[in-house]
Amino acid sequence: MPAEDRLERVRALLDSVRAEGRTSLTAPEGKVLADAYGIAVPGEELARDVDEAVAHAARFDGPVVMKIVSPDILHKTDAGGVVVGVEGADDVRAAFHRIIDNARAYAPTARVDGVQIQELLPSGPDAREVIVGAVTDSTFGKVVAFGLGGVLVEVLKDVTFRLAPVDADEAASMLDSIGAAEVLRGAQPVDRGALAEQIRRVSRLVTDFPEIAEVDLNPVIATPRGALAADVRVILGDRAPEERPTYTRAEMLASMRRLMQPRSVAVIGASNEPGKIGNSVMRNLIDGGFPGEIHPVNPKADDILGRKAYKSVTDVPGEVDVAVFAIPAAFVAKALEDVGRKGIPNAVLIPSGFAETGEQALQDEIVAIGRRHGVRLLGPNIYGYYSTWQDLCATFCTPYDVKGGVALTSQSGGIGMAILGFARTTKTGVSAIVGLGNKSDLDEDDLLTWFGEDPHTQCIAMHLEDLKDGRAFVEAARATVPKKPVVVLKAGRTAAGARAAGSHTGALAGDDAVYDDVLRQAGVIRAPGLNEMLEYARALPVLPTPRGDNVVIITGAGGSGVLLSDAVTDNGLRLMEIPPDLDAAFRAFIPPFGAAGNPVDITGGEPPSTYEATIRLGMEDPRVHALVLGYWHTIVTPPMVFAELTARVIAEFHARGIDKPVVASLAGDVEVEEACQYLYERGVVAYPYTTERPVEVLGAKYRWARAAGLLGGGR
Repeated sequence: MPAEDRLERVRALLDSVRAEGRTSLTAPEGKVLADAYGIAVPGEELARDVDEAVAHAARFDGPVVMKIVSPDILHKTDAGGVVVGVEGADDVRAAFHRIIDNARAYAPTARVDGVQIQELLPSGPDAREVIVGAVTDSTFGKVVAFGLGGVLVEVLKDVTFRLAPVDADEAASMLDSIGAAEVLRGAQPVDRGALAEQIRRVSRLVTDFPEIAEVDLNPVIATPRGALAADVRVILGDRAPEERPTYTRAEMLASMRRLMQPRSVAVIGASNEPGKIGNSVMRNLIDGGFPGEIHPVNPKADDILGRKAYKSVTDVPGEVDVAVFAIPAAFVAKALEDVGRKGIPNAVLIPSGFAETGEQALQDEIVAIGRRHGVRLLGPNIYGYYSTWQDLCATFCTPYDVKGGVALTSQSGGIGMAILGFARTTKTGVSAIVGLGNKSDLDEDDLLTWFGEDPHTQCIAMHLEDLKDGRAFVEAARATVPKKPVVVLKAGRTAAGARAAGSHTGALAGDDAVYDDVLRQAGVIRAPGLNEMLEYARALPVLPTPRGDNVVIITGAGGSGVLLSDAVTDNGLRLMEIPPDLDAAFRAFIPPFGAAGNPVDITGGEPPSTYEATIRLGMEDPRVHALVLGYWHTIVTPPMVFAELTARVIAEFHARGIDKPVVASLAGDVEVEEACQYLYERGVVAYPYTTERPVEVLGAKYRWARAAGLLGGGR
């Protein structure tokens, strides 16, 4: 069917359904959509009386399925409105009457259009029941779903999601992304092309018609000969999504450059009084060594901390890049008007008392002012921000000045302080720490766009509770991930996404399922918790990018080797099968009661020379791509001796141009803590008292390398 005719036909149908005040399509109406988009369905006819039912059934070769057709009965099985395997005129008549009677008993006032007579789909050992669907997610918009189907679909919950529309390759990748992917292969694999095409066509349908809220093809019967949708359920949405302002990449970068690299900052609400936010912000800017101009604004002061104070920001001479607000929420709108008239491009809104306390109207007012004047808003309800390479500490929190390659953001002030404490304790070098708060305007996609281009930033880690525009975030992440890792801690993983869902797909898309799949699709590394997010961010810039999948464990303790092996498997990494020549080389340095293979167990009583020789072998052999070291504290090889020799060997190979990711687990007394810090500072990611954490961060590095296209496996 030509595209123009297809669109016109579906538009007319949807308009007629709307005109009747309905939000769900009947089965015959669903077939119209399926036919228009080439979604394969079995032969079917609508019978309005029992004689029509007998005549339609006779035209199909073999038994049929009979289903109630009613715009008021969405769940046909619950109403006793489905009979499977009906054959012969007498059985068809009986089934017709039974279905109508059941429907009348289930919903006495329901409109009944008749009974659908449908060709019975194939069954048997080579038939698989799957679900293909689409749903409108509040964060990401249209997403398409695929998983195991049938009556147990909501029990099994083995489903995967992608942003719609999907192309043929993405649709095919979904078949391998469910836990039961092997079921589709088997001795008689299903027709993968036909199944992927069902997914692609559903995704195109919901993209062409945004008012379609949910689609279910369940079950789709997939066999080696094709894929047919036994049931088509379509639900219309009640309203169009609210549009938000969009900015070009150039506009984002221009605004963010002046925010993160300002030459002049005004502090509205600056104060001489210790303990006030306006005083803390001023002191942090001054004591932090910000080299640009700092302009205090306070109508009741002439001088603040030795700097001339201005009655209004409009009185400040010259251009101002950023206005930091340290005044109560009630006064923000008026001061923001002045900021707009002054032509200041960025407002950092520290005050609370907006949407987070129920004052949505007050927040809407400042957003409208910002848009009218072209002022981008960071916040409100934030702790401020740090841009360390500019010596900028525009916050009321404690200063931080260890420069490095990690950019950290948080939606929560409390999490922001945890980030600060972690960075200080671990001596993590940061390029920026930014609070986002209520995200009335600037949000994660603005920051990702900036940090993706920022030469000082090597890794971006973000704590978020929600995304205002999931698609904008995905677009920014896809542009950033090939250049540097993006780590996300999404809070609220278990918050009920429980909402009234009219389809299986809608129910399955609740909770965290869509976030998890779409973030993975974007190449983002998702951290399970706050500490993991911070450790990944700290470690990823330290570790070299792996050039292959072969991981080798070298350990001084058999127990650690077993746990490290488990961790390698748990994190999707591959233990190398040691070839005979390398196995013989390792055996030359370990005692007879040790064990080569992988893990390489050198035993705990070996001297430093054994550690050094085996680590050298692992670094030297190009077939080995990453090393996991398991150290056991002994008198023969004390912790700092192990740390120093390991760091020296790694440095020697680095000087020769040989870089591989090396992580280490150190078991022992408290001295191992100092040894771990020593190693970390020299490019070996090391942790005391844990076999899991070093392998987790190695796994995160591998996930990024694959997402960035630097290793096989794709996203």
